[in-house]
Amino acid sequence: MAVPPALEAGRTPGFAEGAAPAATVEKGRYVAQLGDCVACHTAQGGAPMAGGRALETPFGTIYSTNITPDAQHGIGGWSYAAFDRAMRRGVAADGHRLYPAMPYPSYAKMSDEDMAALWAYLRQGVKPVAQPNPPLAMNFPFNQRWGLAYWDAVFADKTRFVPDPRQDAVWNRGAYLVQGLGHCGACHTPRGVGFQELAMSEQGTGGRQFLSGAQVEHWNAVNLRGLWTVDDTVEMLKTGQNRFATASGSMTDVILHSTQHIDRPDLVAIATYLKSLPSDQPAAVPPAAAASAALEPPPKLYTSAGGLGYTQFCTDCHRPTGSGVKGVFPGLAGNPTVAAKDPATLIHITLTGWKTAATGAHPRVYTMPAFARLGDAEIAEILSFVRESWGQGAGPVAAADVAAARKSLDPKIDKSPFETPRLAKLLNEPHADQLVRGMRLNAETQQLLPKHVGNQLNCASCHLNAGTVADGSPYVGVSAFFPSYAPRAGKVITLEDRINGCFRRSMNGKPLPVDSEDMKAMVVYFDWMKGHTRKEDKVAGRGVGKIDPNIVPNVENGQKVYAAQCAVCHGQNGEGLKDAAGRSVYPPLWGDQSFNIGAGMARTYTAAAFVKRNMPIGFHEKFPLGQGGLSDQDAVDVAEYFAHQPRPDFPDKVKDWPKDPKPRDARY
Repeated sequence: MAVPPALEAGRTPGFAEGAAPAATVEKGRYVAQLGDCVACHTAQGGAPMAGGRALETPFGTIYSTNITPDAQHGIGGWSYAAFDRAMRRGVAADGHRLYPAMPYPSYAKMSDEDMAALWAYLRQGVKPVAQPNPPLAMNFPFNQRWGLAYWDAVFADKTRFVPDPRQDAVWNRGAYLVQGLGHCGACHTPRGVGFQELAMSEQGTGGRQFLSGAQVEHWNAVNLRGLWTVDDTVEMLKTGQNRFATASGSMTDVILHSTQHIDRPDLVAIATYLKSLPSDQPAAVPPAAAASAALEPPPKLYTSAGGLGYTQFCTDCHRPTGSGVKGVFPGLAGNPTVAAKDPATLIHITLTGWKTAATGAHPRVYTMPAFARLGDAEIAEILSFVRESWGQGAGPVAAADVAAARKSLDPKIDKSPFETPRLAKLLNEPHADQLVRGMRLNAETQQLLPKHVGNQLNCASCHLNAGTVADGSPYVGVSAFFPSYAPRAGKVITLEDRINGCFRRSMNGKPLPVDSEDMKAMVVYFDWMKGHTRKEDKVAGRGVGKIDPNIVPNVENGQKVYAAQCAVCHGQNGEGLKDAAGRSVYPPLWGDQSFNIGAGMARTYTAAAFVKRNMPIGFHEKFPLGQGGLSDQDAVDVAEYFAHQPRPDFPDKVKDWPKDPKPRDARY
């Protein structure tokens, strides 16, 4: 349908169609980044701006349209006037009305200069793609576009942006970007019964609902009003994380495609405007105060089902204190997602997983795997514990809310045959206190047994999640196989002997008295982990697996792999990582505070098998730590590199392998 001549009048971009100066096209590229056009108008794996991305609404699914200059399927046959009308009024070139998932009420505030530059870029700076637009999947009566005329008449704000003379240029620039091009309200403002943004006409400082938070596609878009300092907001928009939080959900796309590319003066303007908005939400806990409060674990960490669930599945990344790992895994203390009234984002992340935004400042992507394998009640208990501990008064999460989200999201569930024991069930046993003590001795060995641990390792440094991870040297069924013959000792040993071997070798320390209460607690914990396993049974996921000993190590490559994949947690020089209180977060891999040459990890192929299946964590979506993923060659190379670094001697090495052949990769 041709554009009515009346529409053409007074609507010219200031240059001939398709002949804009290069500077205007480049400005348009920046305007497109400010508006984050590519995020919505690009399907996953699709051509840029060719449309086809599914946008879920309460009324059905809308697919974004092709806005490349393709004449048949895109906007190549449009006039500037038609484009301007679509952007400001939500009416396409052929006269059909657009759904307000396209934020045209926000784009109505754009200046003529920015609109013309955007038009120039889309026409001259984007490659045409001959991709048809998918049909809508909207429910009746919402699939009837004629009703949108009434929506526009009642709800659409078509006013241009008008600077506030009471404010300075920085504030006004920020207001223009937030209210207009940035269309922040599209996600962060609650919507009414007509799916309209509430407070559209009160976007200065008076409308308390504007940017006050909303749920979008099962994510909770947080309350932006006065949330952080200007510097904190700038850092989040530029890098995807700051001292309070890490971006999640669709915000990662916004940062990836839009805000990390925005000039700092514009980011400062946006942050200045957001900081000025009146708010009744609790002030974010200053990081220094949060860190101080988080130096000790919450009191219910070991006495509640949610606390033990958190201990098992969350502490490796978020730490027992909720402090996270700076620059790697987000802290929970002071995190607005944890403190939000609506726990939708926490539930969504737990069920489906999460990835950091890849930015110039933080190019490496860290992953939290999906925990849909856990039951609704388990997830609710863990998230309720998190919110009670670090949520600044946030309410509990109900199992029914998790179930509803699971039904809507339909997350993939890990099908591994390994049955992960649940530490929360320790509380149901008659000797629960002793069992929890045994578990803690595994997870906090150096802290609870300082006289017996001579370095910065815990049992859980090798036996992941207190011995509950498949191929992570789990304790499942282990006690059923003792007493057993040990080639290294050349005799039959007991479970207690095996435990003390770890104290002497892996932890470079002293053995526990066999009759001590702590040894008894550890053995009881192992026996609980045994379950119904018999000595003749095969346990899926037992040990750390095998790796081909014929792979020839390449130490030079191993050093490169270490720098790229390991150093962020274990230090550039293998020194490990400590928290603010000086406690070990991730253990040293060599040096005086690491395992000695008598430990299994000092052997190349044993270490390589462990690395292959368990390191690095946060690498991909594997339950429960996103662990493993290096190639066999890289695993062998990096194991050869760190295993042969300087480390403590083992005085009793001369007694090892008295009868059986010594492994060829032994350090002595």
